[in-house]
Amino acid sequence: MNNRTMICVPIFEKSYDTILQSARKSIEAGADLLELRIDVMNNPNPDNVLNIIKEINFPLIATNRRVEEGGFFQGTEAERTDILVEAAKHANIIDIELGTEPEYLAKIVKVSKSTIISYHDFNKTPSADFLLEIVRMEKKLGDIAKFSVMPQNISDTLIVLEVLSKVQNTIGIAMGDIGMYTRIIAPFFGSPITFASLINKSAPGQLDIVTTKNLLDKLRNWR
Repeated sequence: MNNRTMICVPIFEKSYDTILQSARKSIEAGADLLELRIDVMNNPNPDNVLNIIKEINFPLIATNRRVEEGGFFQGTEAERTDILVEAAKHANIIDIELGTEPEYLAKIVKVSKSTIISYHDFNKTPSADFLLEIVRMEKKLGDIAKFSVMPQNISDTLIVLEVLSKVQNTIGIAMGDIGMYTRIIAPFFGSPITFASLINKSAPGQLDIVTTKNLLDKLRNWR
């Protein structure tokens, strides 16, 4: 397994207290990295977000997922991205969607320590050529490319692995039960981060962190 692969646990909670509780439990369970889903928070204004990132005080991805890609943020695009600009002061990584309006995306990339440029399709798995072009565009803009797609059959999951075999520093995920195994296999294709849940899943097919750690350890030792 790629030595750089980290297990990231999304913090998918609404209130300040439950976010902190989930963060602490995830760290205790062995997370290498946390992902703060700002769009799920109650009253996610810039001050609240910045305070909670500082209080968590652990390597963290901040994302404020837009509705078009499975998120819950109800404000304007300017409000959504302004929160990420503020979060970038303390978050290690900002995840921003490739489909974000260019002026906002460029502003976030400029102020962030590191960025994941992401693409999500909750309905299907595009062709390998399409996803390779997505990755190419993402890499032109940020540090890490990410695509997460929905397979309809096992052949679709192989498209994800095919793409990962041709690129570097890219997170590739096949969602849902069919694609669940890719969350364990992707690290062996060089994916720098894989996602696992504590309690609340942020995407279909996420395994819990204990299972993820055990399976990765067994496969690494088996090799």
